[in-house]
Amino acid sequence: MNKTLFEITKMDCPSEENLIRMKLDGISSIANLDFDIPNRKLTVFHRGEIDKIEKSIIELNLGGKKISTEQTDQTKFKENANQKKLLWSVLAINIVFFVVEMTTGIISKSMGLVADSLDMLADSFVYGISLLAVGGTVIKKKRIAKLAGYFQISLAIIGFVEVLRRFFGDEKLPDFSTMIIVSILALIANGICLYILQKSKSKEEAHMKASMIFTSNDVIINLGVIIAGILVNYLSSNKPDLIIGTIVFLLVIQGAFRILKLSK
Repeated sequence: MNKTLFEITKMDCPSEENLIRMKLDGISSIANLDFDIPNRKLTVFHRGEIDKIEKSIIELNLGGKKISTEQTDQTKFKENANQKKLLWSVLAINIVFFVVEMTTGIISKSMGLVADSLDMLADSFVYGISLLAVGGTVIKKKRIAKLAGYFQISLAIIGFVEVLRRFFGDEKLPDFSTMIIVSILALIANGICLYILQKSKSKEEAHMKASMIFTSNDVIINLGVIIAGILVNYLSSNKPDLIIGTIVFLLVIQGAFRILKLSK
């Protein structure tokens, strides 16, 4: 058995972990994957050559880089029987907040909330594909990934068009208080998701690690919408909301392309 350590510089949260798991699914030489999200490290236990595994990781454009390979005597690994249940839990949280943020974003005229809702939907796609592909064929997984990726891109493009319309039009100011309150709730929801998934790893990692929580893209986005809401009120302008909306839509499209890479 060989043990290869990878550094994944853009692995910020469990959704990226699931992307990597799905990408490597089907490579028979892999015995186990051990993720260390706070330190952005992945240890792959495998038999034989690492070339195919390394190529697959690099293709995801998550900043994957092989650090070292060595032999190991470890051949037994703990399987988490609750993994599927945990994935269903975080999928449900993300879907609920997608609906909440999309609804309140439309009502409050906040593109930041609308964009953040699509980011929640993007994470839902990743967890959903993981669950739907369990026990399924590689072809099934690829078809689901392709549909999810293109759907996500379509929604983000519609969002961009709406941002441009509001930028050049005469729109009412978004409700800054709704932006702040809903984003704080979404921040809490993201923290709960990270806690649930990290709790499944081991007792030592069951607690919330600040280094993990505050390097997550999802949390940074939530904080961005909160700051945008404060600036909307302070400047009496909708521009901060449109700017954060644009940034998040770009991140959503970037995530969609990563999902599409699973379909190749």
